[in-house]
Amino acid sequence: SKPRPVALKSSSSVSQPVYVPCLRRWGVCSGMSSPTLRNRLPPLGPAPAGTTVMRMTAFDADDPATDNALLRYNIRQQTPDKPSPNMFYIDPEKGDIVTVVSPALLDRETLENPKYELIIEAQDMAGLDVGLTGTATATIVIDDKNDHSPKFTQKEFQATVEEGAVGVIVNLTVEDKDDPTTGAWRAAYTIINGNPGQSFEIHTNPQTNEGMLSVVKPLDYEISAFHTLLIKVENEDPLVPDVSYGPSSTATVHITVRDVNEGPVFSPDPMMVTKRENISVGSVLLTANATDPDSLQHQTIRYSVYKDPAGWLNINPINGTVDTTAVLDRESPFVHNSVYTALFLAIDSGNPPATGTGTLLITLEDVNDNAPFIYPTVAEVCDDAKNLSVVILGATDKDLHPNTDPFKFEIHKPTVPDRVWKISKINNTHALVSLLQNLNKANYNLPIMVTDSGKPPMTNITDLRVQVCSCKNSKVDCNAAGALRWSLSPVLLLWLFSLACESAPTPVHAPCGQGRPHTHSPFVFPSDFAVFLLSYIFPRKLIPEEAFLLGFCP
Repeated sequence: SKPRPVALKSSSSVSQPVYVPCLRRWGVCSGMSSPTLRNRLPPLGPAPAGTTVMRMTAFDADDPATDNALLRYNIRQQTPDKPSPNMFYIDPEKGDIVTVVSPALLDRETLENPKYELIIEAQDMAGLDVGLTGTATATIVIDDKNDHSPKFTQKEFQATVEEGAVGVIVNLTVEDKDDPTTGAWRAAYTIINGNPGQSFEIHTNPQTNEGMLSVVKPLDYEISAFHTLLIKVENEDPLVPDVSYGPSSTATVHITVRDVNEGPVFSPDPMMVTKRENISVGSVLLTANATDPDSLQHQTIRYSVYKDPAGWLNINPINGTVDTTAVLDRESPFVHNSVYTALFLAIDSGNPPATGTGTLLITLEDVNDNAPFIYPTVAEVCDDAKNLSVVILGATDKDLHPNTDPFKFEIHKPTVPDRVWKISKINNTHALVSLLQNLNKANYNLPIMVTDSGKPPMTNITDLRVQVCSCKNSKVDCNAAGALRWSLSPVLLLWLFSLACESAPTPVHAPCGQGRPHTHSPFVFPSDFAVFLLSYIFPRKLIPEEAFLLGFCP
């Protein structure tokens, strides 16, 4: 028995189909398979006659030294059979498939279907009728090449855009016969003339292949009302050598700019001026200047205040003169880093009117108009403390240097006795308050005077409230002042005090038992009643300084 040829393969570099071996049994071949072999022509467009497409190879298990394994090839069927039923030829001995028609018949753009299927038959016995056969299918697809240049559908395009606007203004359409899925069809646009200011850009719409021409920098009607652009189109892929871009690959775009009423423009913007704070109300700061870009319309301009956070400014609506309506304060919360910001409007007489905005930056120079103040204003100390330091005071000032530190700290002595308190400088901004002797448990108000270094200097007097507390067994008690006993009701105590105050107060010119003049004027109670009231409230005798600070002289 003789096995029939059972395998065909292609030597094309594109694919290598392999056939399932056929086993001959009782004269019947079973297990035959005809997989599709796909091969593509090189991307050269219409191939010239005689171009090799692929090579088919069949295998026969018979003795290769006999005719039983001598194979011959032929094309049994071509689908489709247009434009010619014989588009291809196969070498009967080698199995090479070649083109046999002119390149015009293999032009992808003229074919109804660029894919051909060939049923290839291999027959042994050198192709004699007595030989056995095997078949396979070869699929050939005609690839595209860039043999058609893109062409504009119009030689000239028109577009209109308002001055000041940006965005797409016109879509340029082209035609290209090449495959839309390839770079031979995709268009690339370039503006080759008429765009010196780079006000225009063009990009390709990937879905439609159209050129989207855009304004990217606003156009000014007063500078130029018309623009003319020359645009060319090419493919992403290069054209084949025998094809070139012709006149239809360029187009002219005429752009008309439509005039609109533009708002006035301040010059300069921002406007800047430097003034000392606290200048007199009505002082002129500057004159704003705004011009109308619509020079051909001859419009008038009026000014107004747009944003004046502190309400300090006024602008003349006709000539733009800016003056003050209030005192300029550098320390105002509306001033940031010594700069006050206000906005003004310039409105033209167009219909409708257009508005422009200008910014005014006022730099305020510092004046020593703020007194310093101390912190903290409350302190505590134990009545039996060995360390008589009470508190470290700091001072700050809203003004700027040199109108701030170094600060001078003092105890306001006209109202405070000597020999009890002491204040010592630590540095330019801090001082230490300390006691010269222990005090009984009570609340004391110590007036602290702090002075800055400005010229002239500013002084502030602030009461430092010192709480002398009882500190026993690691417990600090600052509740009641001194040893006040409140067994009597508050109403009764107030009534007793009002009775005591009915007697006319007599000015006292020295702390109890002392001869130094001072300005404090405590009340002097009737001697018998004062002794009773003080003995009830204070179970021990007050030292003169305590009695003075509390306002009593028993």
